[in-house]
Amino acid sequence: MSRRVPSQVGAHATEGKREPSLILETCVHTLFHTALLFSVFLLFAGHNAPGGGFVGGLVAGAAFVLRYVEGGSGEVQDAAPVPGTVLMGTGLTLAVATGAAALLGDGEFLSSGKLEMDVPLLGAVKATSALAFDIGVYLVVVGLVVVILTTLGAEPDHPIEAEEAP
Repeated sequence: MSRRVPSQVGAHATEGKREPSLILETCVHTLFHTALLFSVFLLFAGHNAPGGGFVGGLVAGAAFVLRYVEGGSGEVQDAAPVPGTVLMGTGLTLAVATGAAALLGDGEFLSSGKLEMDVPLLGAVKATSALAFDIGVYLVVVGLVVVILTTLGAEPDHPIEAEEAP
């Protein structure tokens, strides 16, 4: 975690810089991890209760918005484990592959399959293909929010120069 140096106050202060708030930073970092854990809970609880990949992704996206409010796009880039485009691509691939896998089993696109197996320490474990689809949706939503937030604070690659009148 990188510490920001407070900007100077007074006549030499640079415009657009502000002093970091220790209270805001502490609250956001605590809420960020709590919101991410809650979003994962919603992801897995979505099959038997309201929630799922989309709602879990929205909660995780809200956690990244908190980080953006606290420190801008640089803070979001530091908090994201991988770039948002990679998250979106992986999620979209997983969601489409899960939906298309049902076609191989003589089913319809996006029809759900069930997997049951005995794991030595956990016992009987049951999972459905809808969980893999929800994980894909979760990754797409989180990736999109990360891309939007990092783009909001980015400087343009090619600044537009004012055209001179003839």
